[in-house]
Amino acid sequence: MTSQRVLSDAFIPELPNYYRGKVRENYDLADGSRIIITTDRVSAFDRILTSIPFKGQVLTQTARYWFDATADICPNHVIAYPDPNVVVGKRLDILPVEIIVRGYLAGTTGTSVLTKYKAGQRRMYGITLPDGMRDNEKLPAAIVTPTSKAFDGGHDEPLSGDEIIAKKLLTAEQWHTVSGYALKLFARGQELAARRGLILADTKYEFGTDKDGTIVLADEIHTPDSSRYWIAASYADAFAAGTRPKSFDKDFVRAWVAERCDPYKDAIPTIPDAVIEETSKVYIQAYEAITGQAFVPDVSGASALERVRHNLRRYFPA
Repeated sequence: MTSQRVLSDAFIPELPNYYRGKVRENYDLADGSRIIITTDRVSAFDRILTSIPFKGQVLTQTARYWFDATADICPNHVIAYPDPNVVVGKRLDILPVEIIVRGYLAGTTGTSVLTKYKAGQRRMYGITLPDGMRDNEKLPAAIVTPTSKAFDGGHDEPLSGDEIIAKKLLTAEQWHTVSGYALKLFARGQELAARRGLILADTKYEFGTDKDGTIVLADEIHTPDSSRYWIAASYADAFAAGTRPKSFDKDFVRAWVAERCDPYKDAIPTIPDAVIEETSKVYIQAYEAITGQAFVPDVSGASALERVRHNLRRYFPA
C-alpha cells in the first residue's frame, strides 16, 4: 500500500462551494450540478478511522453499475463520471426521509426489523409481521421501512407511511412515488444479485427533488456500504443452523478498533497495514461479485488526488 494511491482528502481549491462530509467531498457548480468525490475514508463511531485503498473507486463504480441497470425504473442524479471516484450529478433537495427496503428479518440496529421483532413487536413501520419467524428468514414480501433523517445529529426515528404524510415530511403523492420506486429498485437489485449468486437482503435509498419538483434517486445504490448482501449458497445451511449467512466481511477495521479501545472516547490506535490491505481486498471482491466485472484500479497520475484534480479541470471556473 502506498499513500499516493489512497484518496484520503479531496480538497481542490480551484472548485467552488466546497463541502466536506465524512466520506464524500462536494462542490456545487453555478449550473446547478454538484461534483461528488467519494474518498477512501472509513467513518465509524462518529469519527474517521483510516482510509482504504480503492474503496472510493469501488463504491462509485458499483453505484454506476446499478444506476445504469435501473435507469428505466426511475430518474437518477447522474450527469457524468469524469473520474473513477467522481460523479457529477444534479443538485437536489434531499427528502427528509431515509428509505430502507428489507427482504429478510435481519439487522442489528435499533431500527432493524429483527431487533424489533425479537423485542416482541409485530406491528412496525405500518406493517404487521406474522408470529413464529426466525432470524434472517425471508419476509412474506419486501417491505419499506422508512426513518426520519436526523440532519441535526439526532437519532433516526422509525416511521410509517401514514406518519410521514401526517407529519408533512412528504406529500401523499411523494410517498406513493418514493415507496413505489424503492420496491421496484429493490426487486431489480434482488433479481440481478441472484444471477451473481448473491442475496440482496436489504438496502438504503436516498431521494431528492430537482428544481422542477421531480423525485430523483440520489447518493448511491446497492453498494457494499448501503446494502446487506449474503452469499446465496450459504443461506440454507446458515438459516437451518440459526446463524448469519456469509457476507462481504468488510468491517475488519471497525472490529479491530472496537476490540482495542472505546472508539467513542479513546484515541484510535495505529491500524496495521495488513488489516487495511485485507479490507481493500474485500471491497474489490465485493465489486467483482456484485457486478460480474473485473476491478481495474486507476493508478494514473502522480497521486490519486492529482488524478482527480486533472480529470476535473473542465469544471474549474474560467
